[in-house]
Amino acid sequence: MSLNCEIKAKDRMGVINPIFTCQPAGAQYASIGIKDCIGIVHGGQGCVMFVRLVFSQHFKESFELASSSLHEDAAVFGALHRVEQGVDVLLMRYPHVKVIPIITTCATEVIGDDVDGLVLKLNNGLLKEKYAGREVHLIPVHTPSFVGSMVSGYDVAVKDFVSYFAKREGEVSGKINLITGWVNPGDVTELKSLLSEMDVEATVLFEIEAFDSPLMPDGNHVSHGETTIEDLRGTANARGTIALNRYEGGKAAHFLENEFDVPAVIGPTPIGIRNTDTFLQNVKKMTGKPIPESLVRKRGVAIDALTDVAHMFLAGKRVAIYGNPDMVIGLAQFCLDLEMLPVLLLLGDDNVNYASDPRIKELKENVRFDMEIVTNADLWVLEDRIKNKGLELDLILGHSKGRFVSIDYNIPMLRVGFPVYDRAGYYRHPIVGYAGAVWLAEGMANAIFADMEYKHNKEWVLGVW
Repeated sequence: MSLNCEIKAKDRMGVINPIFTCQPAGAQYASIGIKDCIGIVHGGQGCVMFVRLVFSQHFKESFELASSSLHEDAAVFGALHRVEQGVDVLLMRYPHVKVIPIITTCATEVIGDDVDGLVLKLNNGLLKEKYAGREVHLIPVHTPSFVGSMVSGYDVAVKDFVSYFAKREGEVSGKINLITGWVNPGDVTELKSLLSEMDVEATVLFEIEAFDSPLMPDGNHVSHGETTIEDLRGTANARGTIALNRYEGGKAAHFLENEFDVPAVIGPTPIGIRNTDTFLQNVKKMTGKPIPESLVRKRGVAIDALTDVAHMFLAGKRVAIYGNPDMVIGLAQFCLDLEMLPVLLLLGDDNVNYASDPRIKELKENVRFDMEIVTNADLWVLEDRIKNKGLELDLILGHSKGRFVSIDYNIPMLRVGFPVYDRAGYYRHPIVGYAGAVWLAEGMANAIFADMEYKHNKEWVLGVW
């Protein structure tokens, strides 16, 4: 049998158990990363309610998002008046709010509500008449959910925020822009730690460490990101932009390069030793700052940790991976470095550019076993391959939505990605950087150990004697 890496689209219409939710969810995730910002989602109440629910399930925190709350009459008569009312109510109720993205949905895009025109009307009317002297930014974000996914919605929103605010002022600063993509607070902590040890100043889009909110003696704090309007304006003056993900922030990096000549480096997603090394080399080239001995030591500690588990416990293990595309590809590269066999990758949206992704081309050229990459995939593809096509797996990597495949077919699983709501505190742990490499490798090994105990397999299954 020939061994190859094959990329193909899902071979049926319809979706059974989707991997992603829709574009507006991605725009909402970007919006909660900005300080003094509450987005209005122009659509039905559920377009906010269910997104807030999944954010709360994942982070165990509450986030502020508003809805124009459309009803049936909107489909006939239009619903721009609901946005006008929403902006007014938000500004009255929240004196600190300065940024209001107006995030469209499938319903409002289909009926053709002119959100851009409404923003002009509000800027020249309500804001001048009722809120004169107050800084308010209304930003249309078009995210129809009949195309794309939460990944493309995030990408669109980051680009819209950056293109609205970015402004060249004075000399180029010493800062770099770091566009993290859809990550967790633990990832941002790790990335900032790496940059701090290199003595590199960065504007982090988005600064979401504070999503892990404290309970304080003076009362509860609503979670929100710490990226400011000034941070967003300053992106045009940076010495360069590093977007860690091609599909989650790449648009904004290209915009800054084309509009303000801010050099852009896209990727690689710094999952694993190899990609973290490349990330640090890119920072070094962009800033001229050396990589300090302290990071060489951290790298060494990580390599030692991987050596402890890779050949003995992980080598040859067959893995299926699903989730956000940059993360899935980064995890696949990491698994290959650990001598594992990522036999099935599921990319869950209709992006037609995956086949031309250089990382996927590299996989196709170098993989020496049968690997299947399915685009526009859903979680039924995973179940179908196991149930009907005889796919044998030792491990599944993905978010909590796929847990029933793991449960029903007795395959161990490490939760990774978004959302994770059936394990505690995973958002605190990075999957990027050297610390992330250790957490992932040890997590995969521990999942296999626990499965061995559950199935009453003897130690020789793991090469232990």
